[in-house]
Amino acid sequence: MAGIYIHVPFCKQACHYCDFHFSTSLKYKDEMIGAIHKEIALQKSYLNDQKIETIYFGGGTPSLLNTNEISRLIATIQTNFEVDKTAEITLEANPDDLTIEKQKDLRNTPINRLSIGVQSFFDEDLKWMNRAHKAQEAETAIKRAQDFGLENITIDLIYGYPLLSDDKWKHNIQKTLDFDIPHISSYGITVEPQTALATFINKGKQKPMDEAQSAAQFQILMEELTSNDFEHYEISNFARPNQYSKHNTNYWRGVHYLGVGPSAHSFNGNNRQWNVANNAKYLAEMLKGQIPFEVEKLTLENKYNEYIMTSIRTLWGIDLSKITENFGADQKNNLMACAEEYLDKNWLALADEKLILTHKGKLYADLIASELFISENGFQE
Repeated sequence: MAGIYIHVPFCKQACHYCDFHFSTSLKYKDEMIGAIHKEIALQKSYLNDQKIETIYFGGGTPSLLNTNEISRLIATIQTNFEVDKTAEITLEANPDDLTIEKQKDLRNTPINRLSIGVQSFFDEDLKWMNRAHKAQEAETAIKRAQDFGLENITIDLIYGYPLLSDDKWKHNIQKTLDFDIPHISSYGITVEPQTALATFINKGKQKPMDEAQSAAQFQILMEELTSNDFEHYEISNFARPNQYSKHNTNYWRGVHYLGVGPSAHSFNGNNRQWNVANNAKYLAEMLKGQIPFEVEKLTLENKYNEYIMTSIRTLWGIDLSKITENFGADQKNNLMACAEEYLDKNWLALADEKLILTHKGKLYADLIASELFISENGFQE
């Protein structure tokens, strides 16, 4: 099984914190959709005839596409790949795009999962982020989707920014629980270079983010959701039992995927490749029938470090038997020696031959992963 990701590089406006690739001009939307159709066909051999288990429309704001455009893209995938009849097909959507007409039309498409970019249920916070929607639009979009029978919903929430008190954060979490949503993705805000937020901070117009606040609100998130029967199955993701995101879970478990559209990434086990993050260059090359991408052959060190980085973030943890099978018994012993410090601190736990982050360790996931990485030339190939 494998997955396909479609990057739709358009947004109505730029959120102050966002560094994903997109354009706020829809001038070349039709040409872009045509190029994505062409790339899907050109990449039909990339996944070596693996059946497609998940399709994910991301961006950007893919809910800017109309339902005919969405259905046609899915049809092109079905023409060029074998798609499982029970495939999870997700559309990322902004609440202001999910009008009653749009949601009625979505029922006539193969979309069976919505990822709604709520971020906050407070208007002042949404304005600070420069989001295009209002809090009431988010509530209406969620309720309307449920009323129309689309209950496989995830929402995004953001924490760790100056306007968000702990009380407001608890309100956002409780509001989400009240909607009985089966999946929640939640992220501490980060200040990425080249974003408006970074510029505001550098010019003194906005105070820096508070790491202690972010850590405290992450702990609140974990406690509130796990006490309400959510499983914390990946650092930023929580789900009711058996309602994980198949698409993203496959990323973390090393399943192969094809990324289509400008800036989209692909992975086939041995190589990673990524398309140019420039709409004009992407369109120009696709007009010639050429996919503008770069490729990196993964070394044994790359594969090892990627496995550590992705697996440690999940409830399944680092499987020591896989380390032995894929990298050798000596590397398993090296890994355990490196992990000893974090086992002693109770940041890691060892259970059933798996290294798993503890509740406390989840606060230090990136640090622990980096300390477990192997340096260059660590393996002899």
